[in-house]
Amino acid sequence: MKAGARYFLNPALVTFVLMSSLILFVLVKAGGDPKTLVRMGSFYNENDPQGSQGYDGQFVYYIAVNPQPEDVSPHLDVPAYRYQRILLPLSTRVVSLGILPLIPWVLPILGIISQTVGTLLVGELLAGWGVKRWYALVYGLWVGFGLAIRLDLPEPLAYCLIAGAILAHERRRAVLSWVLYGLALFAKEVTILFFLAAILSYLSEKRWRDALGIGLVAGVPFLLFQGWLWQTFGEMGIGSGGAMATPFEIIPFMGLFRIGSFSVVYLLAMLVVFVPTIILPTVWGVWVSIRKLLVQEVNVVVLALLLNAIAIMLLPFSTFRETGGVLRFACGLVLAVILYAGRFGLRRVLNYSWFWLCLNIFLFKTGGL
Repeated sequence: MKAGARYFLNPALVTFVLMSSLILFVLVKAGGDPKTLVRMGSFYNENDPQGSQGYDGQFVYYIAVNPQPEDVSPHLDVPAYRYQRILLPLSTRVVSLGILPLIPWVLPILGIISQTVGTLLVGELLAGWGVKRWYALVYGLWVGFGLAIRLDLPEPLAYCLIAGAILAHERRRAVLSWVLYGLALFAKEVTILFFLAAILSYLSEKRWRDALGIGLVAGVPFLLFQGWLWQTFGEMGIGSGGAMATPFEIIPFMGLFRIGSFSVVYLLAMLVVFVPTIILPTVWGVWVSIRKLLVQEVNVVVLALLLNAIAIMLLPFSTFRETGGVLRFACGLVLAVILYAGRFGLRRVLNYSWFWLCLNIFLFKTGGL
């Protein structure tokens, strides 16, 4: 392959083409209406007690259309929880110049761009560790991100910022890294697992100034925002989910096994799919990261894998019972596994990771294709 072709044919470009094709397919099927991506429900859109529930992307859309807390609050299932993910709605409003008909178009565009840039950044990290960039395509085409783009959700933006923060850290651009961690927290609060990994990494290396710096630049604004949410909505945003959410579990994977009390058949189906694709990588992640910590090999990649794997273990029943919710939450685990395998040159793990792409079959059901 010629050098020019290699330059243009890369994981980020493939991600852009396929994710754009996904959205184009959905739009054509829906007659060109971008609001089909939002999946609005009349229960929240029209405050109809007997109406349809819709899906999470509608809350991003409602905040982008009218970010005033007192106006948008009646259209949110758990106002503080939804409003804390403010970065995507505000970015959409800014890019659309506040022109309301443009907002449902800008949302998927930002999702596609975020996923494309995120794939590019992951490829840069892998290349810096001497690993082929093409493994970044596993990240780019992970089904959780595909669902998020299809449903106007913030995961692509959130983890693009995390990938950028880690790359900036690798290139010794500390302040930029801290800023990107901070922005990621405002995109989606679950990125706090990577933020905590960064702080713990600094503390383990006795880099007190860096630990203080990331705390002040990224952590303090997020904490202040949580305080504002409490004052505005009567509670902080951080929680286990929106309406009908159940608490995080204490016993590992109990959230998954609780499905059996409602349907043994559904539990068995979930086990068949998620044991090899989610459960085993999670257990592996805990095992290998603890082994690294025991030999004093502590860095943000090791800690991020450990924290994301533990989070998967303790996921609530309300997340495990929804296939799309599990796949979207696992975005952090997928990123952490790829970065860990790349950082330590685990080619076998990277090769096995291609099997994750089989899960894109769920786009046809959960994504409504």
